Amino acid sequence: MFEKIKELSKDTLIYGISTIVGRLLNFLFVPFFTNVFAPNEYGYIFIIYSYIAIFNIVYIYGLDSAFLKYAAFKDAADDKDNFSTPYISVFITSVILSLMIILFSRDICSFIEVPHNYSNLIVMASLILFFDSNANIPFLKLRLQRKAKLFSFLKVLNIFINLLANFVLIFYLDYGIESILISNLIAAALTLVFLIPTIVKNFRMKINYILLKKLLKFGLPYLPAGLALMFVQVIDVPILERLTDVDTVGIYKANYKLGIFMMLFVGMFQYAWQPFFLNNSREENIKEVFSKVLTYFCFVSSILLILVSLFIEDVIRISFWGYHLIGEKYWAGIPIIPIILLGYLFNGMYVVFSAGIYIKEKSIYAPIVAGIGAAVNIIANFILIPNLNIIGAALATLMSYFIMALGYYIVTQKYYKIEYEYSKIGKIFLSIGIIAMIYYGYLVELENAFALKVIIFILFLVYLFVVVLDKKELDFIKKRILSLI
Repeated sequence: MFEKIKELSKDTLIYGISTIVGRLLNFLFVPFFTNVFAPNEYGYIFIIYSYIAIFNIVYIYGLDSAFLKYAAFKDAADDKDNFSTPYISVFITSVILSLMIILFSRDICSFIEVPHNYSNLIVMASLILFFDSNANIPFLKLRLQRKAKLFSFLKVLNIFINLLANFVLIFYLDYGIESILISNLIAAALTLVFLIPTIVKNFRMKINYILLKKLLKFGLPYLPAGLALMFVQVIDVPILERLTDVDTVGIYKANYKLGIFMMLFVGMFQYAWQPFFLNNSREENIKEVFSKVLTYFCFVSSILLILVSLFIEDVIRISFWGYHLIGEKYWAGIPIIPIILLGYLFNGMYVVFSAGIYIKEKSIYAPIVAGIGAAVNIIANFILIPNLNIIGAALATLMSYFIMALGYYIVTQKYYKIEYEYSKIGKIFLSIGIIAMIYYGYLVELENAFALKVIIFILFLVYLFVVVLDKKELDFIKKRILSLI
């Protein structure tokens, strides 16, 4: 048993590191693009990518989840049928969907309000969707075979190729905004080429129609849930573009991406948290541990939230050989960064509450909660953007993550009640609220306030350690620090 747990921990670490490395490489695109392209050009790219994200869900229509279930248990067909049936199905439908997008590319440009001279970008987007969807099942097969290193290597290699191709196209071949999609297309195509050995080894030119029926029956319900979750992440872009302009979209998304600091922390926590609660759910007094986990997650993430919120503008304004973390034309969006960070904090709480959903097998609530979160996001965007512009879009995202965390909390408390440390968590959020009022009411308009920010951050840390933590927790921290000295 312990060997199996050791194997799981090793794989989780590999996947976690690759995800973090991949996201950091992805983050390099932000200073790269914002220092080269104008906000309106960058905005059009984000509009197209928001639709790519949505159609990624459509192209796979739940067969990824269905493949994992039936290929893992092998009770409906053999290995080759379990691989080939969903792979052929996805291949056929992706060909049809991509051809339709190519055929109606100019009409699609009109629908999403992108200039017709960008119709070639729509064509490239359809090809990216084709290659990505056809790489999905092979990647899942690598996970089932526990080939974590190969899986992670190919994922990181994809992003590295993308970054390198962008650099060559923009700086050496003098391409414009189309270089972003060309580079993505090159990376997606090469990734599928690298997966050919996996495909050939597991492929059989045959569809098992009995298995396909089971796959569709199991997988199709995941389509609305997946779309709802994706809407929460990307629907703000087309709405913002409709209610404002494409320049605003570029500014908004460039600053939105600076939420990576909290996103990485939540991602790292999630990789550790899921195997932890699944492996320890039957331990005595485990609910007390889960309660502490929420407190400590809020404690650490609040420090990260305040640290980044107070000092991110100072970092952005630092010039590196004439370049900045994001280009000067995008600085108008800096005030949304703390809101996005707080949204990711609530996303992390949503992850904490997911323990009860898994343990009590109440996954039926996942699409319901995600659907409510998506609906709140859409409604809030239409209400808030006309009055608050990009601040309204950021607040809509924050509200949707809060509603999803609240939804999971309600379900967890109904089926797996945990006595959380509400007083401590309340004190943490009270301090966040006070600093938010100071930031938006005073600091955001104040220049040369670095010393004042340092004082505020120090006072915040003192408050957390004195008011939130008790003596036992402080003694434990002291011992851990002393042991490291």
